Amino acid sequence: MSLINVSNLSFGYDGCIDNLFEDVSFQIDTDWKLGLIGRNGKGKTTFLRLLLGEYPYKGSISKNVDFDYFPFEVKEKMAIEIVNEIAPQVEDWEIMKELNLLNTDTEILYRNFNILSGGEQVKILLVSLFLKGNNFLLIDEPTNHLDSETRENLVKYLNKKKGFILVSHDRNFLDKVVDHIISINNTNIDIQKGNYSSWQENKKRQDNFEFMQNEKLQKDINRLEVAAKNTSNWSDKVEKSKFNTNNSGSSIDRGYVGHQAAKMMKRSKVLEQRIEKSIEQKSNLLNNIDRNDSLKIVPLETNRNPFIIANQLQIKYQDKVIFLPQTFEVNQGDRIAITGKNGAGKSSILKLILGEEIGYLGTLKMINDLKISYVSQSTESLKGSLKQYAVENKVEESIFKAMLSKMGFSQSDFDTKLEDMSEGQKKKVLIAKSISEQANIYIWDEPLNYIDILTREQIEDAILKYAPTMIFVEHDEFFAKKVATQIIDLKKEG
Repeated sequence: MSLINVSNLSFGYDGCIDNLFEDVSFQIDTDWKLGLIGRNGKGKTTFLRLLLGEYPYKGSISKNVDFDYFPFEVKEKMAIEIVNEIAPQVEDWEIMKELNLLNTDTEILYRNFNILSGGEQVKILLVSLFLKGNNFLLIDEPTNHLDSETRENLVKYLNKKKGFILVSHDRNFLDKVVDHIISINNTNIDIQKGNYSSWQENKKRQDNFEFMQNEKLQKDINRLEVAAKNTSNWSDKVEKSKFNTNNSGSSIDRGYVGHQAAKMMKRSKVLEQRIEKSIEQKSNLLNNIDRNDSLKIVPLETNRNPFIIANQLQIKYQDKVIFLPQTFEVNQGDRIAITGKNGAGKSSILKLILGEEIGYLGTLKMINDLKISYVSQSTESLKGSLKQYAVENKVEESIFKAMLSKMGFSQSDFDTKLEDMSEGQKKKVLIAKSISEQANIYIWDEPLNYIDILTREQIEDAILKYAPTMIFVEHDEFFAKKVATQIIDLKKEG
């Protein structure tokens, strides 16, 4: 067992007013499997980079283990060369054993890394790092673009390993893999034993407790303020009465009256101190509660149904069809999830509906003038300012920015060029644009890659509330099961 001690850590990027981390301290056991969570922009990847010593910081990070980071860049090489370079001491049988644990054919070792699929590349990189040994892995979002089968293989593989820190926004994946959660909050970094679901349940309890305490303290403050004001007023009146005369014309006992006024003033001061204490207690509440503002979608409605009819549909590449025939309809209010292995043709169906020239068999019919809102899998086209992007895409800028604000964008984020944003922020731009559009049907291709869990929940809630017609590809099983009204699972031909 080894420990990683973080003491009084503070860090902020140059030019930023507020620090990402301010005087945070905690301890990590390297036998733990930690899931690192937090909203986009909270500093998850930055924290991993701080552990690696890549940025200067205040405070201290002490450890007696070496860190390795996933993913790492590789040059154009055979996969086996990469493994041997990272873990030169291992033998071929050990490499093959690791790949077997991932249910992966060992022939990928003898292919160029750059032509491997995304899932195969993930496996080669992770196998290399785990075989290296005597290191603590910092695994940053390994599941993006991976199909459900590959994710399940990765779950089984990581369950056989010792400690690591895993950044992921996939709730099912976290629940199956980690035994501790490290959460980057608004004011601190918190560690809890358990998986994501247990952390979420504890978070809800804590949030509810703080809401109730906040309400109670506010009532106490209001009551004490009234009492303090009344006591102070009574003290003033009594003090002034020292100079009056009573009905018999004799003077009032000024010593007694002054004593009473002083007692009332002292009581007023005690009440003011209680108010200050309550205000201080109240200031320590609700600081780590994230706003979960409601997103809004306004779909265009039409009486023309069905929107789309597919009969015995198959995508064809050259002379080869890639999945078994599919027959389905899309009617208003349907939310269809297309699932299947990587390469099964999921995105190709979406592109065919969007009007791209893709070879296919069977028939695909769509009603005329169907207005479509599309979220692409890629963010590479995003450049320039948010204002320019809103104008180019003909969306109302105020609505577009309001949706981004609800998804956690700050003022500094609004001023950032699109190409300089994180992948999570870029995905939010695409989604905010889409839900700001009125459309008959929303077609989303892997929209949730890099998107934080809270934003995923906001999107889920909006879809269930406004019931847009959708066809989407998404590997987050929790999301698909929650919002889909129908699932089309593509099976490869042959």
